[in-house]
Amino acid sequence: MAEQFTTVGTSTYQRIKRDIIFGALEPGKKLKLDGLKQRYEASLSTLRETLNRLASEGFVDAPEQRGFFVRPVSREDLIEIAELRILLECHALELSIQNGDTEWEGNLVSAHHKLHRLEKEMMSGDQSRKEDWKRYDWEFHQAMIEACNSSNLLSLHSTLYDKYLRYQMLVLTYRGAEAAEEHRKMFEAALERDTAGACAMLEAHIRNGLDHTLAAMDG
Repeated sequence: MAEQFTTVGTSTYQRIKRDIIFGALEPGKKLKLDGLKQRYEASLSTLRETLNRLASEGFVDAPEQRGFFVRPVSREDLIEIAELRILLECHALELSIQNGDTEWEGNLVSAHHKLHRLEKEMMSGDQSRKEDWKRYDWEFHQAMIEACNSSNLLSLHSTLYDKYLRYQMLVLTYRGAEAAEEHRKMFEAALERDTAGACAMLEAHIRNGLDHTLAAMDG
């Protein structure tokens, strides 16, 4: 029974978090427990536990005696998330390049191949697989840093990436060839064990994405 509850709780957590990231639960929305119970077919205790967990991770606000709300968005918050992502991901990438073995290289080649194929589809005008695009993007960035040998670093980066992704999904625009070229240069530098070059390109990639998202928010 405990195992079943944990499975249900994890599933509810993953579904609600996904709906926040991809905008089905929009910023500022009040999360009423009765409505969530029907929508996610979960008990009130599971929902409270889930929302408290999401509040601790920064996806939900829980002002005292006022219930739960999807965390609002702002330019300032996005800029801070991007700066933190640069700090953590560049550090993780440096460690990963130092520690990475043949298996790491193989995983990175595979992740970049999947991402690059989908980027070519999108550049040709097929925008129907944006969720797959972001999943492959995540898998590529994860593959770059997975040899850092720090579970704490990977966990913090995962949360930051999801927060960054939520902003990208709100504007849902694609930078096209520029982003694909940044991925390619980052990928090649990592395989060549060019730590400085890979980290410089990663930082430029995140900053360019930040500028693009901020411009779309203003538009």
